[in-house]
Amino acid sequence: MKKSVLLNLILLGASAGGFAATNDISSATNRVTLTPQYINLLAEEMRAAHPALRAAYARTNAAAANVRSVKIWDDPMVSVGGMISERSMRAEDGDLIYGAEQKLPVFGKTQAERRMAQAESEVQQSAATSRFQLLRRDFAKALFQTALAERTAEITREDLGWLDTMLQSAERRYETGEAAQFDVLRLQNERSQRLTRLATELQRLEHERVNLNRFLNRDLRSPWPTLRLPGVAKPILYSQRLVNLAVKYEPELLVMRNEIKSAEASVEAARRQRYPDVGLGAESRNYTGSGEFRQAMITLSMSLPWGNRSRYSAAIQREQEKVKAAQQDAADFELGLRNEVHDLTVKIDAARREVLLYRDEIIARSETALESARGAWESGRGTFRDVLDARRMLLDAQLMHARAVTEQYQMMSDLVLCCGLGDFEALEMLGALPDNQSEKKNEN
Repeated sequence: MKKSVLLNLILLGASAGGFAATNDISSATNRVTLTPQYINLLAEEMRAAHPALRAAYARTNAAAANVRSVKIWDDPMVSVGGMISERSMRAEDGDLIYGAEQKLPVFGKTQAERRMAQAESEVQQSAATSRFQLLRRDFAKALFQTALAERTAEITREDLGWLDTMLQSAERRYETGEAAQFDVLRLQNERSQRLTRLATELQRLEHERVNLNRFLNRDLRSPWPTLRLPGVAKPILYSQRLVNLAVKYEPELLVMRNEIKSAEASVEAARRQRYPDVGLGAESRNYTGSGEFRQAMITLSMSLPWGNRSRYSAAIQREQEKVKAAQQDAADFELGLRNEVHDLTVKIDAARREVLLYRDEIIARSETALESARGAWESGRGTFRDVLDARRMLLDAQLMHARAVTEQYQMMSDLVLCCGLGDFEALEMLGALPDNQSEKKNEN
């Protein structure tokens, strides 16, 4: 609760300027860069508010209560009866019969049931943890998608401002006879297209914010600050250490391993069912005519399970096959996980190279080309088509740069989930080390 209150205060402070409309981009003073700390803070709010997580924790509590509900001692059985016979016989043997019988916790049956319930509780706990980490991954990817929508709308708005400036210049040049009417009309068409695209991008941005509010179980129209994409991430190198972390800590694989333990506990419980049930009883008789005690007996009862031996064997085989199935599912998932780690590191590296290419080369060249084309057009040595083509090349470069950054961090979110890590900083620290340095660090 304290974390949620703190988060709300931070968000309120960040949005002090307010939002004039939910379909508009916030001002530059109300911007938040997506950092691991900020994402983790929002994830903690999601942990307390998301209905799916609440349901998972409720199932965990139910499984824990089920462990406590397993009885070591069954309820005792109390019996009362009477005897109908001649008076002399009733007086001699007693005609009021009463007693009790208690089933004994022998052959480890109740202990096996408790271990089975405990294993199921661990399955539910790991499932709740896996559910949170999956939702945290999806929420982080949604945050980066929202930041991309913010950046796309911002680029479109900047382009619209550039078109307004160029349209005014073209109209002045047309009035003085230095430009053709075709250039003015083309600019007007381009401006109309950008206005329509901006409206579309703002609606898409509004939907991304609605999606974020859904994750946090807020009102869908709750405002958000302008989310900014972070800079290019550090390189993530493929290493055996990343694979080992994934095999050891991947949330869904942990659930499968707990399911194997639960299935093994079920096998043991099925084996214990082959043993007989044993009960200890006591019986006493009194004569109702005088109330005097006549006799008492101690009894030992036992079930005879051998007649159903084939059924018990079939039940054991059923549970053993479930164990095999769970083991094979885990083995298949592990093979796919090893492949996924390698695939993600390759894609992350490719996205990083693309980010650096657009940031350090293509955008700079496109800006130079745009200035050159505009200067040539204003001096009468070039065509206006060249100016628009250069502008489109710059816009495409800016958009591709933003998309590459988003893809890099979204795939890093997948890799963080695979390795069971907490955030991007831990991933960057591990991924920046080759195998030999990782092993030395692990030994230290």
